[in-house]
Amino acid sequence: PLSASLSGAGATFPEPLYVEWIGEFQSLHPKVTINYQGIGSGGGIEQFSKLTVDFGASDAPMKDEEIAAAEAASGAKVLHIPTVFGAVTLAYNLPGVTELKLDPDTLAGIFLGEITKWNDAKLTALNPGVTLPDQPIQVVHRSDSSGTTSIFTGYLTKVNKTWAEKVGKGKEVPWPVGVGGQGNDGVAAVVKQQAGSIGYVELSYALEAGLSVAALRNQAGNFVTPSLASTSAAAQGAQFPEDLRFSVADSPNPEAYPICGATWILVYDQMKDPAKAAALKAFLTWALTEGTPIAEELGYAPLPEDLRA
Repeated sequence: PLSASLSGAGATFPEPLYVEWIGEFQSLHPKVTINYQGIGSGGGIEQFSKLTVDFGASDAPMKDEEIAAAEAASGAKVLHIPTVFGAVTLAYNLPGVTELKLDPDTLAGIFLGEITKWNDAKLTALNPGVTLPDQPIQVVHRSDSSGTTSIFTGYLTKVNKTWAEKVGKGKEVPWPVGVGGQGNDGVAAVVKQQAGSIGYVELSYALEAGLSVAALRNQAGNFVTPSLASTSAAAQGAQFPEDLRFSVADSPNPEAYPICGATWILVYDQMKDPAKAAALKAFLTWALTEGTPIAEELGYAPLPEDLRA
Protein backbone atom coordinates (compact mmCIF):
# COMPACT_ATOMS: atom_id res chain seq x y z
CA PRO A 1 0.00 0.00 0.00
CA LEU A 2 1.02 3.60 -0.64
CA SER A 3 2.54 5.33 2.37
CA ALA A 4 3.82 8.90 2.22
CA SER A 5 3.27 12.43 3.40
CA LEU A 6 3.07 15.04 0.61
CA SER A 7 2.87 18.82 0.74
CA GLY A 8 1.81 21.21 -2.00
CA ALA A 9 1.09 24.92 -2.27
CA GLY A 10 -0.08 27.47 -4.80
CA ALA A 11 -3.17 28.50 -6.71
CA THR A 12 -6.41 29.34 -4.87
CA PHE A 13 -8.34 28.98 -8.20
CA PRO A 14 -8.54 25.13 -7.88
CA GLU A 15 -8.29 25.00 -4.07
CA PRO A 16 -11.94 24.00 -3.41
CA LEU A 17 -11.44 21.10 -5.82
CA TYR A 18 -8.02 20.02 -4.54
CA VAL A 19 -9.33 19.93 -0.97
CA GLU A 20 -12.18 17.58 -2.05
CA TRP A 21 -9.87 15.45 -4.19
CA ILE A 22 -7.34 15.08 -1.38
CA GLY A 23 -10.01 14.09 1.16
CA GLU A 24 -11.39 11.44 -1.16
CA PHE A 25 -7.96 10.08 -2.14
CA GLN A 26 -6.82 9.88 1.51
CA SER A 27 -9.92 7.88 2.41
CA LEU A 28 -8.89 5.32 -0.24
CA HIS A 29 -5.23 5.36 0.90
CA PRO A 30 -5.20 5.80 4.69
CA LYS A 31 -1.40 5.83 4.86
CA VAL A 32 -1.09 8.83 2.53
CA THR A 33 -1.44 12.39 3.81
CA ILE A 34 -1.49 15.34 1.44
CA ASN A 35 -1.40 18.89 2.72
CA TYR A 36 -2.33 21.65 0.23
CA GLN A 37 -2.04 25.36 1.03
CA GLY A 38 -3.79 27.86 -1.26
CA ILE A 39 -1.31 30.75 -1.14
CA GLY A 40 -1.66 32.02 -4.73
CA SER A 41 0.12 30.84 -7.87
CA GLY A 42 3.12 33.15 -7.40
CA GLY A 43 3.74 31.72 -3.94
CA GLY A 44 3.26 28.19 -5.27
CA ILE A 45 5.90 28.63 -7.98
CA GLU A 46 8.28 30.12 -5.40
CA GLN A 47 7.84 27.28 -2.86
CA PHE A 48 8.11 24.64 -5.60
CA SER A 49 11.30 26.25 -6.96
CA LYS A 50 12.84 26.41 -3.47
CA LEU A 51 11.94 22.72 -2.96
CA THR A 52 10.02 23.48 0.25
CA VAL A 53 6.98 21.57 -1.11
CA ASP A 54 6.62 18.32 -3.07
CA PHE A 55 4.43 19.92 -5.73
CA GLY A 56 3.36 23.41 -6.74
CA ALA A 57 0.12 24.63 -8.29
CA SER A 58 -0.40 27.53 -10.68
CA ASP A 59 -2.99 28.85 -13.14
CA ALA A 60 -0.20 30.62 -15.01
CA PRO A 61 2.36 28.31 -16.60
CA MET A 62 5.88 28.93 -15.31
CA LYS A 63 7.98 31.27 -17.43
CA ASP A 64 11.19 30.00 -19.07
CA GLU A 65 13.37 31.78 -16.52
CA GLU A 66 11.29 30.39 -13.60
CA ILE A 67 11.69 26.88 -15.03
CA ALA A 68 15.45 27.36 -15.45
CA ALA A 69 15.82 28.45 -11.81
CA ALA A 70 13.72 25.54 -10.51
CA GLU A 71 15.61 22.99 -12.61
CA ALA A 72 18.96 24.38 -11.45
CA ALA A 73 17.87 24.07 -7.80
CA SER A 74 16.37 20.57 -8.14
CA GLY A 75 18.54 18.92 -10.78
CA ALA A 76 15.30 17.54 -12.27
CA LYS A 77 12.98 18.51 -15.09
CA VAL A 78 9.84 20.59 -14.42
CA LEU A 79 6.56 19.07 -15.66
CA HIS A 80 3.31 21.02 -16.08
CA ILE A 81 0.35 18.74 -15.47
CA PRO A 82 -2.99 20.39 -16.30
CA THR A 83 -5.80 19.19 -14.03
CA VAL A 84 -8.99 21.09 -14.98
CA PHE A 85 -10.27 24.22 -16.69
CA GLY A 86 -12.06 26.93 -14.75
CA ALA A 87 -13.86 30.19 -15.56
CA VAL A 88 -12.77 33.55 -14.18
CA THR A 89 -16.11 35.25 -13.51
CA LEU A 90 -16.99 38.90 -12.96
CA ALA A 91 -18.82 38.67 -9.65
CA TYR A 92 -20.77 41.78 -8.69
CA ASN A 93 -22.91 43.08 -5.86
CA LEU A 94 -25.85 45.18 -7.07
CA PRO A 95 -28.98 44.54 -5.01
CA GLY A 96 -31.93 43.98 -7.35
CA VAL A 97 -29.76 43.48 -10.44
CA THR A 98 -29.64 39.77 -11.24
CA GLU A 99 -28.50 40.03 -14.85
CA LEU A 100 -25.62 42.08 -16.18
CA LYS A 101 -24.03 42.07 -19.62
CA LEU A 102 -20.48 43.27 -20.28
CA ASP A 103 -18.35 43.34 -23.41
CA PRO A 104 -14.54 43.51 -23.62
CA ASP A 105 -14.46 47.32 -23.84
CA THR A 106 -16.79 48.04 -20.92
CA LEU A 107 -14.97 45.44 -18.82
CA ALA A 108 -11.60 47.03 -19.60
CA GLY A 109 -13.12 50.49 -19.04
CA ILE A 110 -14.26 49.51 -15.53
CA PHE A 111 -10.88 48.05 -14.51
CA LEU A 112 -9.00 50.99 -16.11
CA GLY A 113 -11.08 53.39 -14.01
CA GLU A 114 -12.59 55.04 -17.10
CA ILE A 115 -16.15 53.81 -16.37
CA THR A 116 -16.84 54.82 -12.78
CA LYS A 117 -20.64 54.74 -12.39
CA TRP A 118 -22.98 51.76 -12.76
CA ASN A 119 -25.42 53.82 -14.84
CA ASP A 120 -22.71 54.93 -17.32
CA ALA A 121 -24.19 55.23 -20.83
CA LYS A 122 -21.95 52.42 -22.15
CA LEU A 123 -23.29 50.00 -19.52
CA THR A 124 -26.95 51.00 -19.88
CA ALA A 125 -26.65 50.57 -23.68
CA LEU A 126 -25.55 46.95 -23.20
CA ASN A 127 -28.29 46.28 -20.62
CA PRO A 128 -31.64 47.47 -22.00
CA GLY A 129 -34.51 46.88 -19.58
CA VAL A 130 -32.16 46.65 -16.59
CA THR A 131 -32.19 49.51 -14.10
CA LEU A 132 -28.57 50.14 -13.23
CA PRO A 133 -28.11 52.35 -10.14
CA ASP A 134 -26.52 55.81 -10.06
CA GLN A 135 -23.76 54.47 -7.86
CA PRO A 136 -19.95 54.42 -7.97
CA ILE A 137 -18.31 51.20 -9.16
CA GLN A 138 -15.93 49.68 -6.60
CA VAL A 139 -13.34 47.52 -8.37
CA VAL A 140 -11.88 44.57 -6.42
CA HIS A 141 -8.71 42.80 -7.56
CA ARG A 142 -6.14 40.43 -6.09
CA SER A 143 -3.50 41.75 -3.71
CA ASP A 144 -1.26 38.65 -3.99
CA SER A 145 0.70 37.19 -6.91
CA SER A 146 -2.01 35.25 -8.70
CA GLY A 147 -2.58 32.96 -11.65
CA THR A 148 -6.23 34.05 -11.69
CA THR A 149 -4.94 37.61 -12.23
CA SER A 150 -2.70 36.27 -15.01
CA ILE A 151 -5.69 34.67 -16.78
CA PHE A 152 -7.84 37.81 -16.32
CA THR A 153 -5.19 40.34 -17.40
CA GLY A 154 -4.06 38.05 -20.23
CA TYR A 155 -7.62 38.15 -21.57
CA LEU A 156 -7.89 41.96 -21.25
CA THR A 157 -4.50 42.40 -22.95
CA LYS A 158 -5.73 40.29 -25.87
CA VAL A 159 -9.05 42.11 -26.33
CA ASN A 160 -8.30 45.74 -25.38
CA LYS A 161 -5.50 47.87 -26.82
CA THR A 162 -5.53 50.50 -24.06
CA TRP A 163 -5.27 47.78 -21.40
CA ALA A 164 -2.39 46.15 -23.30
CA GLU A 165 -0.50 49.46 -23.45
CA LYS A 166 -1.22 50.78 -19.95
CA VAL A 167 -1.39 47.71 -17.73
CA GLY A 168 -0.57 44.47 -19.55
CA LYS A 169 -0.67 40.93 -18.22
CA GLY A 170 0.95 39.11 -15.35
CA LYS A 171 0.48 37.46 -11.98
CA GLU A 172 0.80 40.99 -10.53
CA VAL A 173 0.03 44.20 -12.45
CA PRO A 174 -0.09 47.93 -11.60
CA TRP A 175 -3.86 48.25 -11.05
CA PRO A 176 -5.20 51.65 -12.16
CA VAL A 177 -8.06 51.50 -9.61
CA GLY A 178 -9.63 49.33 -6.95
CA VAL A 179 -9.04 47.59 -3.64
CA GLY A 180 -7.21 44.30 -3.13
CA GLY A 181 -8.27 40.98 -1.64
CA GLN A 182 -6.02 38.05 -0.71
CA GLY A 183 -6.82 34.92 -2.73
CA ASN A 184 -9.98 34.14 -4.69
CA ASP A 185 -11.82 33.82 -1.37
CA GLY A 186 -10.60 37.28 -0.29
CA VAL A 187 -11.91 38.96 -3.45
CA ALA A 188 -15.25 37.11 -3.17
CA ALA A 189 -15.56 38.24 0.46
CA VAL A 190 -14.95 41.92 -0.38
CA VAL A 191 -17.50 41.83 -3.24
CA LYS A 192 -20.04 40.18 -0.94
CA GLN A 193 -19.55 42.86 1.74
CA GLN A 194 -19.60 45.93 -0.52
CA ALA A 195 -22.66 46.93 -2.52
CA GLY A 196 -21.60 48.43 -5.86
CA SER A 197 -18.50 46.27 -6.14
CA ILE A 198 -17.24 44.02 -8.94
CA GLY A 199 -14.27 41.64 -8.86
CA TYR A 200 -12.88 38.64 -10.72
CA VAL A 201 -13.05 35.22 -9.06
CA GLU A 202 -13.02 31.60 -10.16
CA LEU A 203 -16.55 30.29 -10.73
CA SER A 204 -16.75 27.96 -7.72
CA TYR A 205 -16.03 30.89 -5.35
CA ALA A 206 -18.83 32.98 -6.90
CA LEU A 207 -21.24 30.04 -6.56
CA GLU A 208 -20.12 29.33 -3.00
CA ALA A 209 -20.57 32.99 -1.96
CA GLY A 210 -23.93 33.23 -3.77
CA LEU A 211 -22.73 36.14 -5.91
CA SER A 212 -24.24 37.22 -9.23
CA VAL A 213 -21.92 36.89 -12.22
CA ALA A 214 -21.92 38.87 -15.46
CA ALA A 215 -22.53 37.48 -18.94
CA LEU A 216 -19.62 38.43 -21.17
CA ARG A 217 -19.60 38.95 -24.92
CA ASN A 218 -17.29 36.38 -26.49
CA GLN A 219 -15.25 36.52 -29.69
CA ALA A 220 -18.19 35.20 -31.72
CA GLY A 221 -20.39 38.05 -30.42
CA ASN A 222 -22.57 36.02 -28.04
CA PHE A 223 -23.19 36.99 -24.41
CA VAL A 224 -22.24 33.91 -22.41
CA THR A 225 -22.66 33.21 -18.71
CA PRO A 226 -19.88 31.25 -17.01
CA SER A 227 -20.85 27.62 -16.41
CA LEU A 228 -19.44 24.13 -16.61
CA ALA A 229 -20.69 23.84 -20.23
CA SER A 230 -19.31 27.21 -21.40
CA THR A 231 -15.96 26.45 -19.71
CA SER A 232 -15.75 23.05 -21.45
CA ALA A 233 -16.53 24.78 -24.76
CA ALA A 234 -13.47 27.03 -24.31
CA ALA A 235 -11.17 24.00 -24.06
CA GLN A 236 -12.55 22.31 -27.18
CA GLY A 237 -10.33 22.55 -30.23
CA ALA A 238 -7.48 24.27 -28.36
CA GLN A 239 -3.91 23.44 -29.39
CA PHE A 240 -1.77 21.76 -26.75
CA PRO A 241 2.02 22.04 -27.18
CA GLU A 242 4.48 19.36 -26.10
CA ASP A 243 5.33 21.07 -22.77
CA LEU A 244 1.60 21.58 -22.00
CA ARG A 245 1.96 25.33 -21.36
CA PHE A 246 -1.01 26.80 -23.22
CA SER A 247 -3.80 29.37 -23.03
CA VAL A 248 -7.50 29.05 -23.88
CA ALA A 249 -8.40 32.72 -23.35
CA ASP A 250 -10.87 34.35 -25.75
CA SER A 251 -11.90 31.10 -27.48
CA PRO A 252 -13.50 31.44 -30.95
CA ASN A 253 -16.08 28.76 -30.02
CA PRO A 254 -19.53 30.47 -30.19
CA GLU A 255 -20.62 28.70 -26.97
CA ALA A 256 -17.46 29.44 -24.99
CA TYR A 257 -17.19 31.76 -22.02
CA PRO A 258 -14.23 33.98 -22.92
CA ILE A 259 -12.21 34.13 -19.67
CA CYS A 260 -11.25 30.52 -19.06
CA GLY A 261 -7.97 29.00 -18.09
CA ALA A 262 -6.36 25.75 -17.14
CA THR A 263 -4.70 25.14 -13.81
CA TRP A 264 -1.53 23.09 -13.49
CA ILE A 265 0.14 20.94 -10.86
CA LEU A 266 3.89 21.50 -11.01
CA VAL A 267 6.11 18.48 -10.37
CA TYR A 268 9.66 17.35 -11.04
CA ASP A 269 10.16 14.31 -13.27
CA GLN A 270 12.44 12.82 -10.57
CA MET A 271 11.93 12.81 -6.81
CA LYS A 272 14.50 11.72 -4.22
CA ASP A 273 11.94 9.78 -2.15
CA PRO A 274 10.45 6.82 -4.11
CA ALA A 275 7.50 6.49 -1.68
CA LYS A 276 6.57 10.15 -2.25
CA ALA A 277 6.94 9.76 -6.01
CA ALA A 278 4.63 6.72 -6.02
CA ALA A 279 2.00 8.51 -3.92
CA LEU A 280 2.08 11.71 -5.99
CA LYS A 281 1.85 9.74 -9.25
CA ALA A 282 -1.09 7.73 -7.90
CA PHE A 283 -2.88 10.88 -6.69
CA LEU A 284 -2.49 12.68 -10.03
CA THR A 285 -3.60 9.62 -12.02
CA TRP A 286 -6.63 9.19 -9.74
CA ALA A 287 -7.52 12.92 -9.94
CA LEU A 288 -7.45 12.93 -13.76
CA THR A 289 -9.63 9.82 -14.01
CA GLU A 290 -11.76 9.13 -10.93
CA GLY A 291 -11.77 12.78 -9.85
CA THR A 292 -13.84 14.00 -12.80
CA PRO A 293 -17.32 13.83 -11.16
CA ILE A 294 -16.11 15.90 -8.18
CA ALA A 295 -14.65 18.50 -10.55
CA GLU A 296 -17.90 18.82 -12.50
CA GLU A 297 -19.94 19.09 -9.33
CA LEU A 298 -17.86 22.14 -8.31
CA GLY A 299 -18.09 23.79 -11.75
CA TYR A 300 -14.62 22.87 -13.10
CA ALA A 301 -14.39 21.39 -16.60
CA PRO A 302 -12.41 18.14 -16.98
CA LEU A 303 -9.63 17.93 -19.56
CA PRO A 304 -10.60 16.94 -23.12
CA GLU A 305 -9.80 13.27 -23.80
CA ASP A 306 -6.79 13.94 -26.08
CA LEU A 307 -5.15 16.18 -23.49
CA ARG A 308 -5.85 13.80 -20.62
CA ALA A 309 -4.28 10.90 -22.53
